[in-house]
Amino acid sequence: MTKQVPMLINGEFMESRSAQKQEVLNPATQAVLAQVPFATPEEVNRAVAGAQAAFEQWKDTPVPARARLMLRYQHLLKEHQRDIAEILAEDNGKNFEDAMGDVWRGIEVVEHACNIPSLMMGETVENVASGVDTVSVVQPLGVTLGITPFNFPAMIPLWMFPIAVACGNAMILKPSEQAPLATVRLLELFQQAGAPNGIVQMVHGGRDQVAQLINHPDIVSSSFVGSVPVAEHVYRTTTNLLKRSQCFAGAKNHMVVMPDADKETVMNTLVGATVGAAGQRCMAISVIVFVGETIEWAGELAKRLKHIRPGVWNDPKAAYGPLVSRAATERVKSLIQSGIDQGATCVVDGRNITVDGYPDGNWVGPTLFTDVTTEMDIYREEIFGPVVCCINAENLDTALKIVNESPYGNGTSIFTTSGVNARKYQHEVQVGQVGVNIPIPVPLPFFSFTGWKKSFMGDLHAYGKQAARFYTETKTITSSWKETRVSAPNMSIALK
Repeated sequence: MTKQVPMLINGEFMESRSAQKQEVLNPATQAVLAQVPFATPEEVNRAVAGAQAAFEQWKDTPVPARARLMLRYQHLLKEHQRDIAEILAEDNGKNFEDAMGDVWRGIEVVEHACNIPSLMMGETVENVASGVDTVSVVQPLGVTLGITPFNFPAMIPLWMFPIAVACGNAMILKPSEQAPLATVRLLELFQQAGAPNGIVQMVHGGRDQVAQLINHPDIVSSSFVGSVPVAEHVYRTTTNLLKRSQCFAGAKNHMVVMPDADKETVMNTLVGATVGAAGQRCMAISVIVFVGETIEWAGELAKRLKHIRPGVWNDPKAAYGPLVSRAATERVKSLIQSGIDQGATCVVDGRNITVDGYPDGNWVGPTLFTDVTTEMDIYREEIFGPVVCCINAENLDTALKIVNESPYGNGTSIFTTSGVNARKYQHEVQVGQVGVNIPIPVPLPFFSFTGWKKSFMGDLHAYGKQAARFYTETKTITSSWKETRVSAPNMSIALK
């Protein structure tokens, strides 16, 4: 029998009683790895109730004890990084090096959570008035929700539940139904590290389960990573219910190449930044804005991309793996055709690529377009595949205009040897994460992941200091301990 992906409810990994299941497929072979159950309403309610009960105990756990849990957890994650990466590579499709990077970036967030005593510090002012002191403290919210995508099955869950739990909350985690197996392993290790039963619950499902979770009255905040339409729905639903929400959505990331940039550096950088992970990164470079005569470099990039080959996760020669599903593959190929139909020049077409021995894989080879305009579908839509568009801009001001008019604002970069150009770009560009001679400027966890515009809905971002604020509420306490008795009524609001 095909194994069933377990749920985690009240500290026990268990099979769902649901009759509704979805197959988890190896995207390189279509082999069935497992079946993921779509949790019943009763199972979801039991998970939330268990999380609420666990929270009532956990919220008063000393902050240093929470930090020590994270220290034990990061040690286990480092010890088991390779086996987590192998699980991740098989059900997501990433090559092994990329899978190891996925796990490592998550480990870095757990390391940041070990610093939770400093992140939980409030503020104090003595003598705000005569004999009156004011302090602020931060306290956990309650039961929080994390909904994670298929493309980073380790990193993004680790964005969420370690910080939430370190802050004193409980969390319901709903991993992607397309690639849930690595997340199961993350939570097995979390239990092994000594996490209290019920402090993180895991349920599986699709639209109905998400709807029940985001509407549940006992869930006080939601963190979501996924597509723009779903992010908008989750954000509107949760905020209409007056809940705290952060939703990370789509992207169309531009890299600006200035004439003074080092060509060899740019070429080597672009190969990985555009088609790495089969383009299934929300921070991938999908548009190159070649300034001036650098548009001629597109020919050199095309030559290099023609030598890049996808393959299975354990093939050391494979630059990246398959797309996650047949539906994703067909969508990418359809968008490639739309680019051709709308007048772009397809210099490298990856639709007919094959991988020896794996005829059923979801393969799309590197694809490069020139003569792209901002009205084309391949420019306007997030393709989420190994497809890159080249645009020519006359100068830096024109390049900035192109980037700033994009509805997305996740990441961007500029390659230049001019400090003046770099300073102008980073100051004027309307994008949340900017790289200067760095192609994918994902910040380390002591900073926050700061997408803008349609790439993010909310006020407080993931990890960094902002995450600790997202998962806590501030309480301000003003107290008076005067040696003398108050001798007369104070009829104003002024502190004396």
